[in-house]
Amino acid sequence: MRAIGIILAGGNNHRMKELTRKRATCAMPIAGCYRSIDFALSNMTNSHINKVAVLTQYNAGSLNEHLSSSKWWNFGRKQGGLSVFTPTITADSNVWYRGTADAIAQNLAYLKSSHEPYVVISSGDCVYKMDYNKVLEYHIDKKADITVVVKTMPAGFNVERYGTVRMNEDCRIEEFEEKPISAKSNTISCGIYVVRRRLLIEMIERCAEEDRYDLVKDVLIRYKDMKNIYGYKMQEYWSNISSVEDYFTTNMDFLKPEVRDYFFKQYPDIYSKVDDLPPAKYNTGAVVKNSLVSCGCIVNGTVEDSVVFKKAYIGNNCYIKNCIILNDVYIGDNTHIENCIVESRGTIRANSCFKGEDGIKIVVEHSERYVI
Repeated sequence: MRAIGIILAGGNNHRMKELTRKRATCAMPIAGCYRSIDFALSNMTNSHINKVAVLTQYNAGSLNEHLSSSKWWNFGRKQGGLSVFTPTITADSNVWYRGTADAIAQNLAYLKSSHEPYVVISSGDCVYKMDYNKVLEYHIDKKADITVVVKTMPAGFNVERYGTVRMNEDCRIEEFEEKPISAKSNTISCGIYVVRRRLLIEMIERCAEEDRYDLVKDVLIRYKDMKNIYGYKMQEYWSNISSVEDYFTTNMDFLKPEVRDYFFKQYPDIYSKVDDLPPAKYNTGAVVKNSLVSCGCIVNGTVEDSVVFKKAYIGNNCYIKNCIILNDVYIGDNTHIENCIVESRGTIRANSCFKGEDGIKIVVEHSERYVI
């Protein structure tokens, strides 16, 4: 493909609450075996984009570790490859990324040293499948300066949390509002953009000169009347991990047969870093209904309508319902957990009870595992 990829993975999301105290949103576990950034990376490699940059910043330790080997997404090539850029002190800059446009501005050398004519920019915190080649073909056919992937959301969806767009009959974007107080449209931006590389360099350099830092506000909204900005309508599954509720709902969507079939069985595949773990073990007395249980888990109790991530231990007589149990969690005997997200590497003492009464409860327990 005649494009390079940029994945924006450096933002901090306060609506994720305790879940992003020790990890970036793009490193959030999804569907038992993935991280949220795996979907953007897989879409890049499945679209034959051989050269990809990931811009990381906030709580990037586990995310950078996840990206330490590019072979899992087939980027280990002589030509192209996967590059991870974190903020660095240079002769020209000594600040952190102050926004999405600033993150690209601080790494403009990467764009200038490339030869591909187009750039595909994607957020790293969205769950979806997409062939970026189709977006690029649409971009070229429309003679667009910038193409934004958009999706029309159902009635009642809280579109005010996103950027909303209004398009004419030819799908040219006439109005773009970032997180409006009262939305005039239920079509939102999916955080995926296609733009010519030289035009992107020109716009980002101008933003840097004027101390403008945001890709949406200072490029898309600012240039909507000056440039040909078109919307590419996405029909397939798409979800953004922008809040605790979104994260919970996205994982629970994988309990639906049609969503599991779409991501797990239909080509193209989604790739991730592979851990060499044994399959899940179900001991006598274990009962599992409508749940995803990952490799390395040991289940002794009852699990219903839940997603259990890697290396979790669920003790005897436990009852887990409508929950997300993250990696390496130990749950002691006779524990009842309902409507909760249990943080990774936590230890839940025996005979405990946690229930989310008004929404989803986040359980963070780090007590000693081996108490005499």
